[in-house]
Amino acid sequence: MIEVKNLSKEFEGNLVLNDISATFRNGIVNMIIGKSGSGKTVFLKCMVGLIRATSGEILYEGHNLLTMKRKEIKLLRREMGMLFQGSALFDSKTVLENVMFPLDMFSRLSKKERRKRAEFCLERVNLLQAAHLYPSEISGGMMKRAAIARAIALNPKYLFCDEPNSGLDPQTSQLIDGLLAGIIKDFGITSVIVTHDMNSVMNIGEHIVFLNEGIKEWEGPKEKLNDSDNEALKKFVFASDVFKKNKEAEGQIEQVKEEELIFKMRRENPKKK
Repeated sequence: MIEVKNLSKEFEGNLVLNDISATFRNGIVNMIIGKSGSGKTVFLKCMVGLIRATSGEILYEGHNLLTMKRKEIKLLRREMGMLFQGSALFDSKTVLENVMFPLDMFSRLSKKERRKRAEFCLERVNLLQAAHLYPSEISGGMMKRAAIARAIALNPKYLFCDEPNSGLDPQTSQLIDGLLAGIIKDFGITSVIVTHDMNSVMNIGEHIVFLNEGIKEWEGPKEKLNDSDNEALKKFVFASDVFKKNKEAEGQIEQVKEEELIFKMRRENPKKK
């Protein structure tokens, strides 16, 4: 589990993150949502230590990242997997070599064991057949799958994803969503996924953190999004066609229930108008 307490970040006197507290539990799909410029990616980078927060706490199983020594941070990062927005594969390496890269850097496995682990990860994302190809020879969706395989190569406890569906078509986005959700569930990983894609939120999101202008304005289960009275959240959520359709469908269902109730009452009390 990851707990963030009263986290703030300033850049040259400008407050980008303002006193954010949130909890990310293991084995479920945790998502950070919000419009562009809301501070989502900065928040993610603070959580993994790529940017140092100005104040607050980032607790990994109760241990504060901001007070860790360099050796402790290095050990913690071996337990992290990171899926970057642009996949960030090495052009000069094959898909298999890309997945083996973190194993080559951080594991003590033999070369045969490292290769076996990389092939297992590629098999998990249905990409073993492309192991010998280079990034320039595969599609955008395949590159994302290769990046996911690399992110889980070290069998991480924590998985961080920055806009995993960026630039993908709807069908491929659903495939990536399914892969991420399955991996998170199968391995009990603590996940943090940054997205503004409400389709992904609806498909796999479970615990949602909403940021608006650097402030956490809402946190809770996906099922409660429709019930929130937060105006900024409602504007963001219902800008999505998916949620508009869901809300319209809910309204139609309620109308049908009301009409059925009236009909039933009239049948039971025929003399009453």
